[in-house]
Amino acid sequence: MAAKGKAQQPAVIHKVIMVGSGGVGKSALTLQFMYDEFVEDYEPTKADSYRKKVVLDGEDVQIDILDTAGQEDYAAIRDNYFRSGEGFLCVFSITEQESFQATAEFREQILRVKSDENIPFLLVGNKADLEDKRQVSIEEATQRAQQWNVQYVETSAKTRANVDKVFFDLMRAIRSRKMENAKQSNGKKNKKDKKKKCIIL
Repeated sequence: MAAKGKAQQPAVIHKVIMVGSGGVGKSALTLQFMYDEFVEDYEPTKADSYRKKVVLDGEDVQIDILDTAGQEDYAAIRDNYFRSGEGFLCVFSITEQESFQATAEFREQILRVKSDENIPFLLVGNKADLEDKRQVSIEEATQRAQQWNVQYVETSAKTRANVDKVFFDLMRAIRSRKMENAKQSNGKKNKKDKKKKCIIL
């Protein structure tokens, strides 16, 4: 076997968590993104995890998606999911006002676990193909996104509208977050190094 000149760097993994009420289309969005197929009737059972290699702005990365069931009965399990995530797609259905109201609770739970206001987070209004059944106006959703200082995107798992966009936008947010954190920790290291160098003999 010929030795490769350059060792392959393992692809960076971006961990995405899908949150939202049951039945808003989290699994449909995930499966559409993963396999390019629309699954109408998905059995909401347990949380499912998916991994896919994608090219993000010319860089090979892996996206790790945890599709939560929406009705996690145990707060401890839910908190563990949230702890492991680097970014969140908070999904509601534009045809269901209740699911939109529930997003506030999901955001609160995430912020409680992550204790970080600027966690990569997208508010996603799914089922945009059902415009005639719309209960949540674009204005209302945009206003909430502005309050939270996050991006709002409407998707349709059925027509695939904006499906890739939400996953890729979130990965970009996660990536820039990681870069920021790396810079900060480097800054701290450098400060320590400087201190070490000032030894008076």
